[in-house]
Amino acid sequence: MMNTFIFDMDGVLVDSEYTYFKSKTDILHEAGHDVPVSYQYQFMGTTSEFMWQKMKDEFNLPKTVKEYGKEMNRRRDEIIQKDGIRPIANVKDLVKRLYQAGFTLGVASASRKKEIIRNLEELGLDAYFTQAVSAEEVAHSKPEPDVFLHTAQLLGSTPEECIVIEDTKNGTRAAKAANMYCIGFANPDYPQQDLSCADEVITDFREIDENRLNEKSK
Repeated sequence: MMNTFIFDMDGVLVDSEYTYFKSKTDILHEAGHDVPVSYQYQFMGTTSEFMWQKMKDEFNLPKTVKEYGKEMNRRRDEIIQKDGIRPIANVKDLVKRLYQAGFTLGVASASRKKEIIRNLEELGLDAYFTQAVSAEEVAHSKPEPDVFLHTAQLLGSTPEECIVIEDTKNGTRAAKAANMYCIGFANPDYPQQDLSCADEVITDFREIDENRLNEKSK
């Protein structure tokens, strides 16, 4: 029986993708590379180290990956301080509904650990999640399955017992590589991602029926 939900964070729990898009695009513009915001879509679901290494190689950027990551996070923090932590529509109700139904809940994200914890606390959701895991804690980031497998292990769940909610191509690939059931979230407010690896795709969290999923897994 599927009894565990593992949530991605950016674009699933928190409306934060735009902070990455803007901060990275602005840094590239200031370095003389006039790329559109859409250039950043390819990096959704990947780590800071991966995306900055690729941009550094592509544009021959002079600073270190660590320096660019630090600058990106500084700019993102400024945006978040101004805008606040914004939840994805209907996700808070979903989390509470799943918790009340007896599901074990975890977060598996490419973001920094301290950012995951901060976001859950700001949204008032930290008490509902048993584990919050960052890709910083595993050897390989998405689309490799490491972060999902590690989260499941910490939760005491087998991969077959887990349902992952992801909104990116890399995330859905990672979930399926972990042999977990995957719900792809096609957020209508963000660019369309390739979610073809997902077992099902939704556009609103109110579509998730935990009773149906339980019956499906028996």
